[in-house]
Amino acid sequence: MTHIKRLPHAWRTSLLLFALLVSACSQATTPVIEPTTPPPTEEIIPTQAVVPTMTQEPTPEPILLTDGYGREVSIPEPAKRVVSIAPSSTEILFAVGAAAQVVGRDELSDYPPEAMEVTSIGTTYGELNVEAIVALEPDLVLAAIINSPEHVQALEDLGLIVFVLPNPMGMDELFEVLEMTGRLTGHETEAEDLVDELEVRVETVLETLAGAEPVPVFYEIDGTDPNAPWTTGPGTFQDVLIGLAGGENIASDVEFWGQLSLEEIVARDPRVIVFSEGPYVSTTPESFVERPGWGEITAVINGDVYGIDTNWIDRPGPRYVDALEALARVLHPELFE
Repeated sequence: MTHIKRLPHAWRTSLLLFALLVSACSQATTPVIEPTTPPPTEEIIPTQAVVPTMTQEPTPEPILLTDGYGREVSIPEPAKRVVSIAPSSTEILFAVGAAAQVVGRDELSDYPPEAMEVTSIGTTYGELNVEAIVALEPDLVLAAIINSPEHVQALEDLGLIVFVLPNPMGMDELFEVLEMTGRLTGHETEAEDLVDELEVRVETVLETLAGAEPVPVFYEIDGTDPNAPWTTGPGTFQDVLIGLAGGENIASDVEFWGQLSLEEIVARDPRVIVFSEGPYVSTTPESFVERPGWGEITAVINGDVYGIDTNWIDRPGPRYVDALEALARVLHPELFE
């Protein structure tokens, strides 16, 4: 009979624990990660990148105009700093709204009153103070026919742009000068508005005078020599004004400016005498009576002698219209009552 030996109790217990451990390990499975569905996401549609566009300011075209000397003058843009070397040019600059751009003026520029506050560069008679003009750093010097070509050339030799405003020979030419100045300074709208206003005033005078008989008139610029006073004839704006105002210039044979002898004046017997009146003119209506030989003239006999502001009638600017209105009233007072 075979005897089976039993293991000691402690060994049996150990073997049992070992068996259980092996069984447990054999039943364990390697964990499997199940694939999961990712959460839905919004569809991202690529957009084209917006590149900001640079808006480039258009380059202003230069201003090209023909001046009173017949030259084509170009400035790159409307002038911001202007020196005026003629009283008429200063007056026009202020009239078109460019007062703030006027940095210098000649000594005789006295209208409007605000012009007197602008820095003076001195007189334009004799030697011109070019150093004073250059020191103001103008991008435009505005001159007039009254300025000498030598002065204009001297300024241009220093690299300055000089524009000479032409002397208007009629109202249309005056309006062109005003609009020209508006373009040079960037005040085209203001210049056009001014022209519109002046055109209405001129048209009113012309309509009132329609059909009126021309009145013989003598216009005296300078009566220092009463035996041969200075007057104007064809080729001057004063002559144009006389015609527009319903007058007939008795000095129609005097081209531009010249003297007319007392004998000729008496023979032509003007019905109205008009003279330039101003602070430097000693002539008065009464003084004509005191002149030897003038008492035979119809205008002096009837007291039809009138002074008109020299700055209205002799300075080419917008106050030409004031001169026209004043002259029309003294030549045809019956039509303006």
